[in-house]
Amino acid sequence: MNSQKYAITFACYNQVEYTKMCIDSMIKHGLDLSRLVVVDNASTDSTRSYLETLPLGGHIFNKTNLGCGVAWNQGALALQAEWTIIMNNDVIVTKNWIENLIETAEKNNLKVISPSLIEGPLVEGMLDYDLDAFTDNAHLKMQNAMRYNGHHAVCLAVHHSVWLEVGYFQPIPKLLGFEDTMFFNELKKNNIAAGMTGASWLHHFGSITQSAMKQERGLSQKDGLGYRYNYRLLKQSWLTRKCNKIKKNRLLKSWLHQELSKYGMTMHGTRVQGDFVWQ
Repeated sequence: MNSQKYAITFACYNQVEYTKMCIDSMIKHGLDLSRLVVVDNASTDSTRSYLETLPLGGHIFNKTNLGCGVAWNQGALALQAEWTIIMNNDVIVTKNWIENLIETAEKNNLKVISPSLIEGPLVEGMLDYDLDAFTDNAHLKMQNAMRYNGHHAVCLAVHHSVWLEVGYFQPIPKLLGFEDTMFFNELKKNNIAAGMTGASWLHHFGSITQSAMKQERGLSQKDGLGYRYNYRLLKQSWLTRKCNKIKKNRLLKSWLHQELSKYGMTMHGTRVQGDFVWQ
């Protein structure tokens, strides 16, 4: 695939070791780093000095932590392309993840698409399974599997027409993680075709930056990071939110049952004590 067809961006705030693992995995699988823009939200560790050593398409150093929404917008606007991949820095990418993601979206007329995920922490400084071997097998089994209207903010490829239709992410720093919910709500309201594919896979370490920010603020990991009444920005009644949650849970259960029955696995797994738990 012509690398000019896409651009990639992620925001980071400290946790430089995870940013390094993410970028190392991109290099391993042949990514041209000139297609990557990294936005640093005022890290206090060695993130900035590390990023300055890389031949990136751009690096933006904010003076304060402006949150994900602002940073994602900065990155998306700094390097514009037909497809923009918005992602976390606490992931490891796999072989042909971009090509499989975009080609599947175009084949299915989707304007937003997310890859499948395996989630789990490092065990003694490394993954506790062979990600490359797993991905080869998972792609062989599930390359045609699709969760229509499924998506997540760990990684999503967005067609440029979406920015024109619904706009970018809400640039409000205090949202602290609610930006993706508002964006997905706009996709639904405007009937933007979205999906999640079994043709592309990532490993996600699990909201590393948000966990660190909670610790900084003296919050428990069960506490929400953002303002507790952010949901009011959706302008939905209690009944509407309740019904939407029920529908979402039913859909997740349906995907789980169908994928386990057909493939013996699903598009979302978690590593627990050396085994996969499918969701």
